[in-house]
Amino acid sequence: MNDTVLAHEPYIRVGIFLGVFLLMALWEAVAPKRTLTTPKTRRWASNLGLTVLNSAALRLLVPVQAVGCALIAKQHGWGLFNTYDAPPWFAVAATMLLLDLVIYFQHRWFHRSSALWSLHRVHHLDLDIDVTTGSRFHPLEIALSMGIKMTVVVLLGAPAVGVVLFEVLLNAAAMFNHSNVRMNQGLDTALRSVIVTPDMHRVHHSVVPKEMNSNFGFNLSLWDRVFKTYCAQPLAGHLSMVIGLPGFRDPALNTLSRMLIAPFSRNNKGKAS
Repeated sequence: MNDTVLAHEPYIRVGIFLGVFLLMALWEAVAPKRTLTTPKTRRWASNLGLTVLNSAALRLLVPVQAVGCALIAKQHGWGLFNTYDAPPWFAVAATMLLLDLVIYFQHRWFHRSSALWSLHRVHHLDLDIDVTTGSRFHPLEIALSMGIKMTVVVLLGAPAVGVVLFEVLLNAAAMFNHSNVRMNQGLDTALRSVIVTPDMHRVHHSVVPKEMNSNFGFNLSLWDRVFKTYCAQPLAGHLSMVIGLPGFRDPALNTLSRMLIAPFSRNNKGKAS
């Protein structure tokens, strides 16, 4: 099974991305949670344009990436799981769990550091939140995030199949929990006991600082509960809450070109507060 996953990795990634994207986009069209405040066509062109640019740049600038690092670490015997024997299922499960924890703390770090917030701010500048917001990140943030992930993979001696499964799951989860979908309250409550739901993550995109600095998880909801960053609901309610950042309400800031230069603009603010 491991060899099959690795051999078909690009097709698995693209197939699941497109499948989840289309599913959530259809769900948003049939049962939207909120009325969007800006034209969808313009937003989607910018957000998806940034997604395509990021994918191309990452492949060009970091051809090895996390899966390649896992294979190199295995070849040289680097890292925890390549030094000490562990059942393959345990190594895969532990890899996925620990990488998810790292992403949680990385997200908090990007909110705390002024320099990193200038990059991550691009994600929060979106005036609405839907399936395309899940992959809207500045290229430098994507590159830095990959560098952190690669380092952790080598230190863990993570099995390559565990890295592939984690990355596929993370991308799918990001599209799911950023989606503008209406979900039954009971289903949301049941799901968010394990994973981050759209209603849970939407709180994180509030203009209210206390709410924006909560619900940092992308996949498992466990980390926000354990580390006391969980916020159940926005104070204004999901239908009335304001998405984005105060002081940055001009839709022109969300064109592709403006998103690329946003971290270097003179009106760039310090860390999220």
